[in-house]
Amino acid sequence: MSLTDPIADMLTRIRNAVRAKKKEVNIPSSRLKVEIARILKEEGYIRGYKVIEDDKQGVLNIILKYTDDNQSVITGLRRVSKPGCRIYCTRDSVPRVLDGLGVVIISTSRGLLTDKQCQELGVGGEVLCEIW
Repeated sequence: MSLTDPIADMLTRIRNAVRAKKKEVNIPSSRLKVEIARILKEEGYIRGYKVIEDDKQGVLNIILKYTDDNQSVITGLRRVSKPGCRIYCTRDSVPRVLDGLGVVIISTSRGLLTDKQCQELGVGGEVLCEIW
């Protein structure tokens, strides 16, 4: 099975794991996915992540985060830029999710950044996904 959009696959796996109230989810690893996991951890959406080496590309293990009453911290994930329709933003048109309550992950020339970091640094790029 060849995946045309590994990021959409990652988001779907996280979404399905959250719906099934799983503690953690395993995803085939890549540098881009590890960077997305790093931002999710920094923004407080997941408890942690680790890369498990295997003979192939490695496995990214994401530990999901829930509140005390077992509600997921992640309420929604959405892929914005797709392989068939790339979405870009300039530094003046950086999108926001729920008036700044969510996080937009943007691929820039300085690596993956959140919408807030893009506005601080004055850079734009490809809008990968939104998390809220």
